[in-house]
Amino acid sequence: MLLHRTIFVLTSLSIGLSVAHAEVGKNTSVLNPNTAGREELLALPHLNETLVESLLDERPFLSPVALEKALAGSPSEDARRKLFQKLFVPINLNTASREEILLVPGVGPRMAHEFEEYRPYKAMAQFRREIGKYVDDEEVARLEQYVFVPIELNTVSEDDILSIPGVGKRMLHEFLEYRPYRSLEQFRREIGKYVDDEELARLERYVTLEQ
Repeated sequence: MLLHRTIFVLTSLSIGLSVAHAEVGKNTSVLNPNTAGREELLALPHLNETLVESLLDERPFLSPVALEKALAGSPSEDARRKLFQKLFVPINLNTASREEILLVPGVGPRMAHEFEEYRPYKAMAQFRREIGKYVDDEEVARLEQYVFVPIELNTVSEDDILSIPGVGKRMLHEFLEYRPYRSLEQFRREIGKYVDDEELARLERYVTLEQ
């Protein structure tokens, strides 16, 4: 009986930990400007070869605000809003500024308030549940493409690490090799062996450590 109870408690803890894992929102139609290829960018509305070359030279972008500044003046503000429906830098649900949240296509002041009200987010499932109180499932799925909840470096699954834009099997191996991480400084030091400072800053946006 004691053995059964122990197994039940351990299983419950394991389930609790998996639920707490964060992740990047499921994306089916929105390109990330930091990982999109040249031809993918050229296929988007309102982007020409000059703008695409400029984006490729300036990336990585650490926020949608930075992307908007890179596009300032051309195309028009209205065109940028339409472009952001298909091209966006995902925002951290727990730290994004009101300015960043309002850049998410279709999000106005009221919905921005709802995004902020339920902080801190522990997982995308929480985002789906809370924002689903105000919009239908289809709209939640659309909004999810523009957001993420940072993953916990020491406990997150391999699949969740691979959900970080631009992370493949090789970088997954490096993420896992240095566990357990004692600090984000250790993460910067170890992963910085493989990427430059700008790429390291981009990757760091997607991770966190529970102290």
